[in-house]
Amino acid sequence: MMATKTLLTVEQFDRLPEKEGARYELNEGELVTMTEPMPRHNFIRDNIADALKEFVKARKLGKVVVENGYQLTPETVRIPDVSFIPADRMRGIDLDRRIEGAPALPIQVVSPTDLAEDLRRKVEQYLAAGAKAVWVFHPKSREVQVFRANGASFVRREHESLEEPELLPGFSLVLKTVFE
Repeated sequence: MMATKTLLTVEQFDRLPEKEGARYELNEGELVTMTEPMPRHNFIRDNIADALKEFVKARKLGKVVVENGYQLTPETVRIPDVSFIPADRMRGIDLDRRIEGAPALPIQVVSPTDLAEDLRRKVEQYLAAGAKAVWVFHPKSREVQVFRANGASFVRREHESLEEPELLPGFSLVLKTVFE
């Protein structure tokens, strides 16, 4: 006998009772409990967010947010560790509601409990929902995988820099500083 999964709608997901310290995503109707991030994860996330916020704010390019929810489809809500939303898109967003569609640049920092298949699926979901690029930082190997909407993908290692010229012209992130 096969077990059946109980799938949730976004409306049901939104009505779940809040639990202290618990965070959830909705993956194609399936509830995903997110593990508490460890200090290394948070330090890397904050290093990325700080560098991006400084650059984006100085140039009025949009907003950089940490752990914000996005409704990618009617059955999928994802919370990237860091995300960039361009200024032109910010003008159409209701700040009191969850943002529909993907941010232009969602950024994930891999945790020890993350499975490769789950990360691959998240990247696909972000790109299908309109992300221009996705960055996936790997703390253990000290590298970042970059996935672009045009299908291109590549890896940058800690001794290299990371640019996103289409979205963030002039921005360069020295990866060594992210992993410190």
